[in-house]
Amino acid sequence: MEFIIENFANLTWKHLVMYIIGFILITLAIKKDYEPSLLLPMGFGAILVNLPLSGVINQVMPGIGIVDGPIQWLFETGIEAAEIMPLLLFIGIGAMIDFSPLFSRPVYFLFGAAATFGIFATITLAVLLGFDMNDAAAIGIIGAADGPTTILVSQVLGSKYLGPIMVAAYSYMALVPIIQPFTIRLLTTRKERMIRMPLAEDREIPKSIKIIFPIAVTMIVGLISPAAVSLIGFLMFGNLIRECTVLDTLSEAAQKNLTNLITLLLGITVAFTMQAENFIKIDTIFVMLLGLFAFIFDTAGGVLFAKFMNIFLRRKINPMIGATGISAFPMSARVIQKMALKEDPENYLLMHAVSANVSGQVSSVAASGLVLSLIMSYIK
Repeated sequence: MEFIIENFANLTWKHLVMYIIGFILITLAIKKDYEPSLLLPMGFGAILVNLPLSGVINQVMPGIGIVDGPIQWLFETGIEAAEIMPLLLFIGIGAMIDFSPLFSRPVYFLFGAAATFGIFATITLAVLLGFDMNDAAAIGIIGAADGPTTILVSQVLGSKYLGPIMVAAYSYMALVPIIQPFTIRLLTTRKERMIRMPLAEDREIPKSIKIIFPIAVTMIVGLISPAAVSLIGFLMFGNLIRECTVLDTLSEAAQKNLTNLITLLLGITVAFTMQAENFIKIDTIFVMLLGLFAFIFDTAGGVLFAKFMNIFLRRKINPMIGATGISAFPMSARVIQKMALKEDPENYLLMHAVSANVSGQVSSVAASGLVLSLIMSYIK
């Protein structure tokens, strides 16, 4: 009985706030269906790690001594030691991506590059607000709209804001259907949103091209930005498994079993960084606001670049396509298609949107690798 009373006495208002945050994440996952595979384990994990003397993190337990917590072990082994969880997830993501639409419309690579504007704008703003360079870079990567990339870069840079960064990254990814339409409507007219684009038929892409592509991208990015080799390499390895067609069983396992298992473990493991004493700070609010800034300016960068291209093009591009240059695949493409049909029930932009959205997968990883290289050079 004394132990129970003592345990309740260990509760603070910060623990109660974390329980509320945990319940909010779980509610968004179940009721709103916002990224449930990640927000639900993150929400439940946030409650777990903030239960006093729960034993899920390394603690001194009365009458027992030092207890090794399973969630802390998962974090230290799977993320802190070698970032292995995010990298394994990249294999599954690569195995799910079909680059064929992008091969048919290679110009859409430009939208992926333009939509990384939010990353660099956020890094600049974070530095101006007083964050050190490592933390500013980690916060800026929220704009990659790619959870595993955000985790890996934040961990490599040793950011002390990993918890808030992860909550921001996955929360805003779940809120893409709200953030992107809001931003697009601010920057475009209804006439621009109604621009129709021809339904170009997808060309049959030779198998050799599909196999060479992941190898070539890995080599080129690796030579230009060595810090990105692990990021792009695991992503492209997964894609190579898919496209070689001699490892169909492994490809299917990577897409389903591996991805589902790592996603489940990753969500609850990241919750280790959501301990109340480290999470409930004023800086957390700034991180969340900067993350929103990054998402908005990623979308804005793509849209404004499309509008700039239209100055020189006879056949105009619907500027909403530029917004799909972010890495939130395929959610962003679906959002744009829905917006297009709302403005014009006969305007089908899905294949164009998918092409740009696929480019965002590569561009976000390449941009993150570039940031890592620049920061490491700056530190030296």
